Amino acid sequence: MADCEPAIAKPASPTQAGVALATAVALVMVSGIAPHDSVDWLLENVVPVTVILALCAGLRHRRLSWQAYLAVLLLLGIHELGAHFTYAKVPYEQWAHALTDHSLNAAFDWKRNQYDRLVHLSYGLLIVIPLREMLCRQTPLRGGWLALMVLSLVLATSALYELVEWIGGEYLGDDQAEAFVATQKDIWDSQKDMALAFLGALICLVLRAVLKFRH
Repeated sequence: MADCEPAIAKPASPTQAGVALATAVALVMVSGIAPHDSVDWLLENVVPVTVILALCAGLRHRRLSWQAYLAVLLLLGIHELGAHFTYAKVPYEQWAHALTDHSLNAAFDWKRNQYDRLVHLSYGLLIVIPLREMLCRQTPLRGGWLALMVLSLVLATSALYELVEWIGGEYLGDDQAEAFVATQKDIWDSQKDMALAFLGALICLVLRAVLKFRH
């Protein structure tokens, strides 16, 4: 465990972990108040609730660091906003216009709602922290091999989620499938989502390496 920084490897206190998980539960509950599409909200929360339950099960012997819990909370908050409105209908354009009197889509020449892209990029950026921590504790992987395994897991879990979306889309009704899969008629949507998750993970690992080198 020599390559794991003490601040990262040290588990959070029971209080810190309990507060983090209670906040996670609250985020899910708040997002479920009058969601735009109740069925889609339920589908979108299968994975988050499973992760929360797994983290609760590990409270006694496998607590993460407070940094890892914070990363999970940030990712959950971004996801739950999308689950509440459905990814394709998060009204960031109206919010941007109300705050700045400018169109975000027009500024970047976007032709679709880009919130789902933000979620996938955020997944890569944030999930690296708990994934790397767990691998650092449970395996002998260090250095480049550890980074490679983290990148591989991010890409693999992203691909798995896209497969779940595909299978779900096959068996849901047209309207429900459109809300859940949220391709917005982009035939390369799955590939772009996976690429963004990979890019986010790569950015996080590079930044971490740069900071470690500077110190």
